[in-house]
Amino acid sequence: MTYQHLSFAPCDIERLLHHMPAVACQAENEWAGGFAKSIIKQSRRRHWKPTPKQLSIMQRLVADLFSHGVVADDLEVLE
Repeated sequence: MTYQHLSFAPCDIERLLHHMPAVACQAENEWAGGFAKSIIKQSRRRHWKPTPKQLSIMQRLVADLFSHGVVADDLEVLE
């Protein structure tokens, strides 16, 4: 599978990076959580850019985060 067709603007990458801590905390499996933590750590390097494969995985994990929603038992609904 080639990832050359994937093109992300810097703002898209920043948005994905913004959500990586939430992905790490709410990951459904150990691999996804570890991947998100690894991306967070790598992103602190100067001039770091994710590979096309990393971008694809990041996008999928963030999409999964929003598709499953957040479970919050302690929230009250205001009417």
